[in-house]
Amino acid sequence: MKILLPVDGSAYTKRMLAWLTTNGEWLTGQHEFTVLTVVPAIPPHAAAMFPADQLKSYYDDTAEAVFKPIRKFTAKHNLATNYVTKTGHAPDVIAKTAEKGKHDLIIMGSHGHGNLMNLVMGSVTNQVLARCKTPVLLVR
Repeated sequence: MKILLPVDGSAYTKRMLAWLTTNGEWLTGQHEFTVLTVVPAIPPHAAAMFPADQLKSYYDDTAEAVFKPIRKFTAKHNLATNYVTKTGHAPDVIAKTAEKGKHDLIIMGSHGHGNLMNLVMGSVTNQVLARCKTPVLLVR
């Protein structure tokens, strides 16, 4: 099964990884994992003030800070894992990546806000659910 793991380095990412550990059937080696982090794009008018290599370095460094503990986790559990960094609006990028990569499942951590809080603040999780045809397993 091809599984997409959107991560942001937050406590919710750690909770999702802990859930995978406690549900060992996901860590059997039968699955192919893609770990995705989406770095918000710097607005074009601000990005124009920096050389392209400096912007690339910023995006790469930001992603690697998120990936570093996850690399340890996947190595410890000997998981076949691809790491992907993209820039943009996280919900759109997650949905497009899942569809384009023909992933069978998305597993992601969720803040677990109530409906009122989501209405006021919005939610990456809710937006992924609205945009995505791929099944989503939420870990709260």
